Amino acid sequence: MKFLDQVKIFIKAGDGGSGSPSFRREKFIEFGGPDGGDGGKGGSVILKSERNLNTLIDYRYQQHFKAERGGDGKGKNQTGKGGENLFLKVPLGTQIFEEDNKTLIFDFKKQDDEFVAANGGKGGFGNTRFKSSTNRAPRKFTKGTKGEEFWIWLQLKTIADIGIIGMPNAGKSSLLASITSARPKIANYKFTTLNPNLGVALYDDKEIVLADIPGLIEGAHSGVGLGIKFLKHIERCKTLLHLIDANEENLVQNYKNIRNELKKYSNELTKKDELIVFNKIDLMDKEDLDCKIREFENKIKKKIIAISTLDKKLISVIKSKLTKYVS
Repeated sequence: MKFLDQVKIFIKAGDGGSGSPSFRREKFIEFGGPDGGDGGKGGSVILKSERNLNTLIDYRYQQHFKAERGGDGKGKNQTGKGGENLFLKVPLGTQIFEEDNKTLIFDFKKQDDEFVAANGGKGGFGNTRFKSSTNRAPRKFTKGTKGEEFWIWLQLKTIADIGIIGMPNAGKSSLLASITSARPKIANYKFTTLNPNLGVALYDDKEIVLADIPGLIEGAHSGVGLGIKFLKHIERCKTLLHLIDANEENLVQNYKNIRNELKKYSNELTKKDELIVFNKIDLMDKEDLDCKIREFENKIKKKIIAISTLDKKLISVIKSKLTKYVS
């Protein structure tokens, strides 16, 4: 399925139905009088969050959505039928912005959150409403009001407990596939991952949601590589798992480059809990690995976890570590 994280759509709530100008005309009823009913309320456009969705692709090929109009009032004081509300499902983590794409209207942070994006119009009054002691046969009635209509932007920011970040080709997709049942694309070239991938891991009856974020490079905050488009998905993650290919040179500098890009995009990203993991240790001899770990820990002053995605025992260790970062 194609990943889409931003879309512009037009929503139109239903108009209210018109009131009725009806009069009673029945046999043996000498003075019939007005009996026009009110119009029905127009349907509203309501957005609802859905955990099982992870893309806005449903709105790629249809951008106009309109709720049902309210029914007109009828004789015998019958009120028109109310228009059906239109429910639009969006992924958890979706934000609604006004047409300027800057003013935030609503943020879906919980499952089954609902937001009335456009209110339906009110039904008009039938002529019965205007009957009085001085006006026994009013012909006046009102039409329903128009339903609200807007252009709005939907933006998706992935919600996950753990966000897996790192340089391109660090093995993020392989880690996600080994920890969860997700099946992201895995290949031996840079930028294999073009879209965030989500996976769910279970450990000691705890559910851990992980997001594989496309690789970051120097200048990402200004749009280099896959850039800002996917940096925003890290904002929702509670914890960052910084994955590093232990076989690379300049490990410390590469780590600092990634941290610098996070800081330039948003200083809040550098305040998140971080788990640093050396990957692909199966391709190294132990002496060389130990040397790199000591050097890294001495310069960065943080503990390192070393793994290979091919070693099930080490994967189990990682999963147990991750549970500590899930509330």
